Amino acid sequence: MSTNSDRFITAFNRIDHTLREIADVKEFMPFYRLLDRARRKNPLVQKYEDDLRAYADLRNAIVHHRTSIEFVIAEPHIQIVEEIEAIDMALAKPKLVGQLFRKRVTMFQTTDSLTYMLKIIRKRKYTQFPVYTGQQFQGLITTVGITNWLATSMGKENWSKHVTLQDILFHEKKLKNYKFISKSMTIYEAEEIFKEGVERGQRYEALLITEHGRPHQKLIGMVTPIDIMKVD
Repeated sequence: MSTNSDRFITAFNRIDHTLREIADVKEFMPFYRLLDRARRKNPLVQKYEDDLRAYADLRNAIVHHRTSIEFVIAEPHIQIVEEIEAIDMALAKPKLVGQLFRKRVTMFQTTDSLTYMLKIIRKRKYTQFPVYTGQQFQGLITTVGITNWLATSMGKENWSKHVTLQDILFHEKKLKNYKFISKSMTIYEAEEIFKEGVERGQRYEALLITEHGRPHQKLIGMVTPIDIMKVD
């Protein structure tokens, strides 16, 4: 029957192996250096960095101060064992945007009317609208962009008649508020894109998911900042 320390060491060793794959390290490297290298390449490793450093200390206490098979100087609490096993699973099989956010996306044409889009907003409560000309992506319209356009157009004669999404899109194109991503991207990488965008003053309203992250490919899902926040 395995002990808590056995389970802990097994999970730690699997994590060590995963970090080597992430960092592309073949030769021996101390765990702390390996962790430092892997965190630069993978935002999920960054997320668990502090925990992994603490677990490395515990691992050293178990391995280097063990005086016999029966005696372990530090027997981990079951909660610690379950936490490191959860990290092991998360690193080995990270959640992908294509798995969590794949859905049928309502797409619009530049020739669609503003009236049509407003009806969709009222009915389905959407806040982002990918717009195409035929199969070619043109841009992302948001409720904020629509509101800004309406504010600048109020008072003009017949301002709401014959308005197409091309008119709205022209107004919204002042800022690139989207980014295409591959379905195989992890949710943690997607989260990092949102964070880096804010840091650069380039807020993304949505990440658009295609097979390989290319605009000409079929849109198979969308991720918003709020979607990311809801993921455990």
